Amino acid sequence: MGILNVTPDSFSDGNRFFFPEKAVERALAMEADGADIIDIGGESTRPNAPPVSAEEELRRVVPVVECLAGRLGIPISVDTTKAVVAEAALAAGAEIINDVSAMTFDARMAGVIAAAGAGVVLQHTRGTPVEMQHDTSYGDLVGEVTRFLEDAIRRARQAGITDGQMVVDPGIGFGKDCAGNLEILRRLDEFSSLGRPILVGTSRKAFIGKVLDRGVDDRLFGTAATVALALVNGATVFRVHDVRAMRDVAYMSRAIVQGIR
Repeated sequence: MGILNVTPDSFSDGNRFFFPEKAVERALAMEADGADIIDIGGESTRPNAPPVSAEEELRRVVPVVECLAGRLGIPISVDTTKAVVAEAALAAGAEIINDVSAMTFDARMAGVIAAAGAGVVLQHTRGTPVEMQHDTSYGDLVGEVTRFLEDAIRRARQAGITDGQMVVDPGIGFGKDCAGNLEILRRLDEFSSLGRPILVGTSRKAFIGKVLDRGVDDRLFGTAATVALALVNGATVFRVHDVRAMRDVAYMSRAIVQGIR
């Protein structure tokens, strides 16, 4: 899953693809590099990021989806917690909604996804980006994240979303400290109990910088290590900035674990 941030303030590539023509160019390049999904985000979800109005998020996201819908040969995902944005993006040609709140921030979200028959990524977090790093302590980290995702799956089913439409994401960097992020990666296979594909989003994140003492633009190899270990521990979807390099990492890791196919 290639990351396409059409924002001025995302932690890694903010403002680089803010203009639609640059965003389209980047999406086509990621597809050429081997992306299976393009994930478009119009609101930064980095820690302490300020909220963006629905009107502004629509202005950023929908034109890019419209431009790409007829040009990409792969599905478009939209990273949003707002039902009105999801609805417009799906109408414009998106097929997946990546909701970092697991449909808890907007009561209409589940109904919008169900009505469209769209895919959904259900991610664990603790509050909004402004709040989520205020409390990163857990008595039972994996247990609490698992229960949160179990509840998200239950709510999705009640709304009419089928199991085949759902992917779960334990939310690396969302309401967790460095030790917590490492623990989730180390114990990732425990989330297989949820019975849904597991997505991980570790690309260039702060915990990698903390472990390696590297700036945001110097975390390629740290990210590669997380992708390799996540695949070994059961992840099947990887949300990344560096598509070509991380695809090689994932495919090589799979060849070692499963043999050549």
